[in-house]
Amino acid sequence: MHAAVGDSVPWTRIVSSPLLRCRAFAEMLADRHALPLALDDRLKEVGFGVWEGKSAAEIERDAPGTLARFKADPINARPEGAEPLADFHARVATALDAMLAQHTGQHVLLVGHAGVMRMALAWALHIPLEHAYRIEVATASLTRLRFDDGRASLIFHGSPRVDR
Repeated sequence: MHAAVGDSVPWTRIVSSPLLRCRAFAEMLADRHALPLALDDRLKEVGFGVWEGKSAAEIERDAPGTLARFKADPINARPEGAEPLADFHARVATALDAMLAQHTGQHVLLVGHAGVMRMALAWALHIPLEHAYRIEVATASLTRLRFDDGRASLIFHGSPRVDR
């Protein structure tokens, strides 16, 4: 995450998921650059039900083809006990709507999980939820959206490193 954000600090504040990896990085960055930080429970990663705590390799070992089916149909091929995708999207969208309303004209860094970034892109760019898992979100990557009069533009998405 350090490599993704670099040394430049164009942000006026940070909003983060309260989960450990995101929170720890956000706290360190906010402390280092004296930026205000807010933790928002609505930015937690999607609940994956019986997949929680399992690696992709473990999921595939237990049920070959499961991940491919999930990515092809993330609405209907969810793991048992998973948070419904529409509920997850609504949760993230509510957080993003509030963030835009509270911090109009500011440059906010959102520190979140891959699923949250997919939902943010789906929300901002009106991407149908059934296509959300077509968006690759690399670990510790950076996505930049700009909002002008309620209209979102995708400025950058992905890793700043060219070897990924």
